[in-house]
Amino acid sequence: MVDRAIDAPIQGAQRKAGLGQGIILVISGFLPILAIISLAPAVPTILDHFHDVANASLLVPVLVSAPGLAIAVLAPFAGLAVDRFGRRPLLVWSTLLYGIAGALPYFLDSLYSVIASRLLLGVTEAAILTIVNTLIADYYDPAGRRKWLVIQGVTGSALAPAVIAASGLLTELRWNGVFLIYLIALPIFAGMYALIFEPGKSTTAAPGSAGGGRTPAFPLQAVALYGAVTLLASTIYYVFIIQGGLVFREVGVDSPSRVGTLISVASIGVPIGTLLFGYLGKRATALQLAGVFALLGVGLTGVGLSSDYKIMVALLLLQQMGAGMTVPSLIAWAQGVLPFAHRGRGMGIWASCFFLGQFTSPFFVAGARALTNGTVQAAFVTMGLVALVAGIVALAALLKAKPSPADVLP
Repeated sequence: MVDRAIDAPIQGAQRKAGLGQGIILVISGFLPILAIISLAPAVPTILDHFHDVANASLLVPVLVSAPGLAIAVLAPFAGLAVDRFGRRPLLVWSTLLYGIAGALPYFLDSLYSVIASRLLLGVTEAAILTIVNTLIADYYDPAGRRKWLVIQGVTGSALAPAVIAASGLLTELRWNGVFLIYLIALPIFAGMYALIFEPGKSTTAAPGSAGGGRTPAFPLQAVALYGAVTLLASTIYYVFIIQGGLVFREVGVDSPSRVGTLISVASIGVPIGTLLFGYLGKRATALQLAGVFALLGVGLTGVGLSSDYKIMVALLLLQQMGAGMTVPSLIAWAQGVLPFAHRGRGMGIWASCFFLGQFTSPFFVAGARALTNGTVQAAFVTMGLVALVAGIVALAALLKAKPSPADVLP
C-alpha cells in the first residue's frame, strides 16, 4: 500500500503550484465542512420558525443533512466531469454557485424551498470536495500532498469554533441569518479565479501501466478497496459526531452548553491526530489505517464503558485523535493510487463513500443498540470493537506485506 500514482503533473506543466495555490485549496476544502457545522447552533431556531409545518421535526434535520446526501450521490459524476472537462472551470464556478445557493435561504420563507436550495448547495460541494482533493494530488508530489493535507486538517480545526460562534450570532439577528455565512465563498471564488490553473498531464506513466502516452487503465481493484475502507471508517468516524450529545446524557451531563464545553476540550485531539498523520504519512498506508482504527476503537470503546464524564472526556481525546487522522489518511491513500487521467473520478468515488458513511452511521448505531442493552454507550462499545477488529486487519496486512524501499515515501 504505497504511492503508485504517476508523478505530479507539475513535471510536464509550464506553471508550478506554490504557496498561493496551496492556501486557496486549503480554504476551499473547508467549504463542505462549513456546510455541516454552520447550522448546528441554528437548528432549534429554524425548527421554531417552521413549527406549524407538518413533519417539521423530521424535515429540519433533512435540511441539515441534504448537502451530504447530494455529495454521496453526485460526487462520482462530478469526478467524471472533472476528468473530461478539466479541473479549474468546474471548481471556480461551483464555488461561485456555492455562495449563491448557500445564502439563498436568507431570502426564502418556505421550508421545502430551503431544502431544495440545500440540495443545490450539495451539488456544488460534490464538485468542490472532489476537485480540491484532485488538485492537491495534481499540483504536488507525495511529500507536498502530506504537507497540505496536514495544513488543511489543522486549519479546519482552527476555523470550526469561529464558524460556530458566527453562526450563533447571525441566528440571533434573524432565524435564517445563519445562511449569510455562505457568502464567504465569494472572496474565495475571486482568489480561485486569480490563482487556480489547469494542471498539465505528467509525462511519466504509472508503474505497471501502458507506456507510449496511452491512458492507463482505471485502477478498479484499488478504488474498490479504498472505497470500502473509507465507507467503514466514515461510518465509525461519524458515530460520535452524530451521537455525542446522547452519550454524555447517559452519564448525567444534560446541559447543552456543558456538553459543548466538554466536547471542545476533547476536540484538541483532532489537530494532534492530523499532526500524527503528518508523521505516519511517510509510512505504509496499512500502518496509517491501523493507527486510525486503533485510536477510534479505543476511544469509542472507552467512552462506552465510562461511568464518569471526566473519564469519558479523557478517552474521547483518543477518539478525536483518530478522527484527526482519518480524513487525511484516507485521502492520501486514494491520491496515491490514482493516475492523473482518472484522478477526478477516483476522488469523486472517495467523496461519495465518505459522505455515504455519514448517512449509514446512525443506522449501524441503531442496530448496535438493538443487539445490546439499548443504550448509546453499549452501541459505542460495539462500534469501537468493530474499529479495533479493522485495525487488527490493517496491522495483519502490514505484517504480511513484503517490505520495500517504497514503503517509506519522501
